[in-house]
Amino acid sequence: MIAHLKGVLAETGADHAIVEVGGVGYLVGASSRTLAGLGAIGEACLLHTEMLVGEDFIRLVGFASLAERDWFRLLTGVQGVGARVALAILSVLEPAELSRAVSAQDKAMVARANGVGPKLAERIVRELKDKVGGMALGPAAAVQAVPTGAGADAASALLNLGFRPAEAAAAVQAAEDELGPGATLDALVRLALRKAAK
Repeated sequence: MIAHLKGVLAETGADHAIVEVGGVGYLVGASSRTLAGLGAIGEACLLHTEMLVGEDFIRLVGFASLAERDWFRLLTGVQGVGARVALAILSVLEPAELSRAVSAQDKAMVARANGVGPKLAERIVRELKDKVGGMALGPAAAVQAVPTGAGADAASALLNLGFRPAEAAAAVQAAEDELGPGATLDALVRLALRKAAK
């Protein structure tokens, strides 16, 4: 199992990159978001990877972050979502946005990806709703998704009240967006509770 590649970016394409590690070029499929963040040809890069093995292929898929890789695993666990569709979703939604979409059951947001129709988008948000509190999206990730100190405290308060990490992060983020950066902890918690209850 190859967990990550650290080397030199040798080439990029529409849906892949070639990373040279110790004289060997690894072809790695990736989302357009990951490819855009790799840097220039000839520069050092790091990709977290997932190895896909089938009857007639072995393929590497690369990710800019562990959160993106974990979302890829969650997405490909949904019936009808293969590697190509999962990468299309990750090309249009970063992990925090995807977490909010699933928590809010916002199938329209997921359907923005190429190859994802309304029925598949509905299946994705429905099946993943109870899984977004898993290892990749635990309490630490929920708190990190909210940048300010008051936001982190508000997310922690919601977690202590029994909300799932993704729900807490999404509600606090929505409250922060509405109230602005100078919001007090009390105001954030009150509004986040109202948003999470919807």
